[in-house]
Amino acid sequence: MKKLPSGKLDVRMIALDLDDTLLDKDTRISDDNVAALQAAAAQGIYVVLCSGRAEDAILPYVHRLDIAGTEAGRYLIAINGCSIFDLHRRVQIYNRTVSGSILRHANDEAKKVGLFGEVYTPTTIYMPESTEWTDLDVKLCKLKGEVVPDFDNFIMKGFSKMLIPGKPEVLQELQAKLKADFGRDAVVFISKPYFLEILPPDCGKGEALTWLAEHTGIKQEQTMGFGDSMNDESMIRMAGYGIAMCNGLPYIQEAADFVTEQDNNNSGVGNFIRKYVLA
Repeated sequence: MKKLPSGKLDVRMIALDLDDTLLDKDTRISDDNVAALQAAAAQGIYVVLCSGRAEDAILPYVHRLDIAGTEAGRYLIAINGCSIFDLHRRVQIYNRTVSGSILRHANDEAKKVGLFGEVYTPTTIYMPESTEWTDLDVKLCKLKGEVVPDFDNFIMKGFSKMLIPGKPEVLQELQAKLKADFGRDAVVFISKPYFLEILPPDCGKGEALTWLAEHTGIKQEQTMGFGDSMNDESMIRMAGYGIAMCNGLPYIQEAADFVTEQDNNNSGVGNFIRKYVLA
């Protein structure tokens, strides 16, 4: 079992995954988590929501925290680190995209196993057809879903990421194939058992957090990242303090510096921050 911190940690920026980390099983942020993060922001600690979701899908949780008007609540990281948004200036200040040729190849391989990809903008999920899997993603992200008839040509302009939804056992095999095909030309991982994602090379939540820390003049060792799954790995490893949820994957817990004492349904984030950041 991982040891817990022996005292207060020197933290100036906290990055937070949403699903199964900050959010409970009903995809809500608890009052305890809100209070802890507001207290951190009041001390001038940057609180940065850091999700695989697109910008507009993160905004309801930004509103829930009610700190966006402060300097500490100014930024959010979207699309698993492909985008950083400045809420004060209302502009994207960091953006990474997957090339059209990579997206086309991924989609072609997906079609061979009866699946297909989706691509994103801050407001919309684009897909070649609507299925139970795409409906699940639209419902989870609370974004508009739009069917694009000529999807193969549409994706050639490049997008921040592609998500391929489907049965977990099929995605495991497809993941292995795409990793072998792309090598270092793209980041490929399974974020949820039924979601396979393709990101730009050298891109992830950790890389985005590193960029934002430098942008705001904060030392890397003063950053903290909370997560539970494979799309959080780079953040867990690259943050000054990588914190895994006790309900997270064993692999992520092993990669982390510390593991929370409470899970996502019992305000594990807020509990940890109160004890080891605000203490």
